[in-house]
Amino acid sequence: MGTKLLRFKQSDRTYWGVFSEQIRIVEHEAETLHDLLSNGREAIERAKHTGTIIYTDEITILSPVTDDANIFCQGTNYSVHREEAGFTKQKPPYNLLFTKASSTLTSAAADIICPTHVQLLDYEIELGLIIKTDITEPIQITENNLVHYIAGIVIANDISARDVQILEQQWFKGKSYRGFCPVGPYIYLLDEDEFPYLNQLELHLQINGETRQRVLTDQLLFKPTETLTEMSEIFNLKTGDLILTGTPGGVCLRLNSEIINHIYDNTISHQDKIDHFIETQQNNGYLKSGDIMLLEIKSTDGSIDLGVQENKIIQAAAVK
Repeated sequence: MGTKLLRFKQSDRTYWGVFSEQIRIVEHEAETLHDLLSNGREAIERAKHTGTIIYTDEITILSPVTDDANIFCQGTNYSVHREEAGFTKQKPPYNLLFTKASSTLTSAAADIICPTHVQLLDYEIELGLIIKTDITEPIQITENNLVHYIAGIVIANDISARDVQILEQQWFKGKSYRGFCPVGPYIYLLDEDEFPYLNQLELHLQINGETRQRVLTDQLLFKPTETLTEMSEIFNLKTGDLILTGTPGGVCLRLNSEIINHIYDNTISHQDKIDHFIETQQNNGYLKSGDIMLLEIKSTDGSIDLGVQENKIIQAAAVK
């Protein structure tokens, strides 16, 4: 069985811990996930048996991914989501890669602040992969050696301001507001024999108790091995970096050729594009103040459980 790795605060001090039936403190001074995974693996193992027990009502859960990490993302990596975003459902000839700012990282229980100017706030449940070792050169990553490059998995929510992302054609900006990436509650550090489960995980997202997204990871178009191989050919990855593998169908965003053509028509004013886009999207169930997002990822046989995210949407106060 793998290890559930937590990061939490108690009495203004931050700790790492392992969680099974109880939380036990990891005796290591690592301030970052990179440092803990690089130098604290023995401390993690010791904590599972001898770590000091902490009671959950005494702590505040934090994001287990620290803000020194890069967040690399895959877009339109499930067929149904490709269709609702205006693409063909077939696997495309290229992997769509982008990034989010690390200041988006927040905990699995934090309130999510919707900026005052954002009208179309959307959710995206995703399986997150945690990088195990620095990758600084092209590497052919396969099912046989993936265990050397992935430390574990985590629930992530790629929250997106669609009116910014789509109308301004800026994915980074629309997905990088502070708090737009709840992660956790914990990282599940995989045992070597558990890697086949990467294709047997069920993602489930509910809004106010209504199921919006549900899918198995065997439907990923670009698998982790293919994606990591390509990334290694382009840029460096470091221990503790987070890769978001894409969201399934069921998001609020709905695009078709008419909407897309209207957005790209240079004869139309930006304000007219805003008005038209908002009109086409307004009945799609976008997030509003008070909504509760509940996210879960589990293996189909129940042996791996990544916990539960529960975040509430809060409207930002207007700046005076």
